[in-house]
Amino acid sequence: MNSQIMNRLSTALPSVCQRCQIRLAPSQLLRPFSSTRQINAQPNSKSRDKGQALEKQILDTGNSQPSEANSPLSKITQLMQGEKTGTSQPVSRDYFRMAESLEAEMIKHPYADRAPPHHLHVYAHKHNTLLTLTRPNGNPLLSLGCGNLGFRKAGRSGYDPAYQLASHVFGQIQERGLLLDIKRLELVYRGFGPGREAFTKVLLGNEGRYIRGLVSRVTDSTRIKFGGTRSRKVRRLG
Repeated sequence: MNSQIMNRLSTALPSVCQRCQIRLAPSQLLRPFSSTRQINAQPNSKSRDKGQALEKQILDTGNSQPSEANSPLSKITQLMQGEKTGTSQPVSRDYFRMAESLEAEMIKHPYADRAPPHHLHVYAHKHNTLLTLTRPNGNPLLSLGCGNLGFRKAGRSGYDPAYQLASHVFGQIQERGLLLDIKRLELVYRGFGPGREAFTKVLLGNEGRYIRGLVSRVTDSTRIKFGGTRSRKVRRLG
């Protein structure tokens, strides 16, 4: 009943009702659901300085980049990063030219960055087997065949003479101390006689345990004829 009367009075006499209304403070208007007072504490000057210093340190460490002098990255990596970010120096513009020239040089001289290998030539003929160890420049160090082990004529061909020859050659390489000079070894096969498989068997066996760790490349230099002279007729018995 009273509320209805007050509503009617407010519509009829707004000036009178405004005087009767309770006036609220601006702080109470901003925070209608809290009766506690706002206390704006002034921070200590020392703590404020420490906070600013810590914030500056964090920002500096986040934005700073390692200098070129103290950077653990290599020069090539720095150049590549500069190329990606677009902040490369004039030196990095010739990087790809340098890489292409280096690749071409490595193709021409594949052993330029390391010692060239020694060569062990395995000539497996159908009538004999010859093993020759050479220096990187081609000068022979050791050359033996099945005839040096006492095999004669037709006895030089076969699996067993080649097996004994390979074992003997590996023993000679160790006795003469050639393993100290050989850093890398390249095997060069030629021919498809029975000595080819016999040499491979010895190399992978107990006799070649000190040699096979030095092998860096295996090549095949078997002669292939394209045209040329007429081959000999096939031998037929009976």
